[in-house]
Amino acid sequence: MRRDPFQAIADPTRRAIISLIVLQAMTPNALAEKFDSSRQAVSKHIKVLHECGLLTTKRIGRERYYQVHPQKLKEVADWLEPFRQLWEDRFQELDKVLSGKKSKPI
Repeated sequence: MRRDPFQAIADPTRRAIISLIVLQAMTPNALAEKFDSSRQAVSKHIKVLHECGLLTTKRIGRERYYQVHPQKLKEVADWLEPFRQLWEDRFQELDKVLSGKKSKPI
């Protein structure tokens, strides 16, 4: 079952898992140690991330390492881009207004 990557980032725990794995590949046990929840709960989050295509699995011996598949996050970044541009434009306008206020004495 393929899920939407937006489902993955909707949950704070899954966002935290992505943030950890983006730094280095991790095993399920290593991930579970980083959270106060059970290993089963972390495994369910990993399953959702995997179904969304945000994680890939690499086997080394008996261990399974999870890595972030950054291309799937690009879909989220592409969707956010128009909003980022809107925010940038508004901040630039605010900078202009504030610069004008600084130059005028009160």
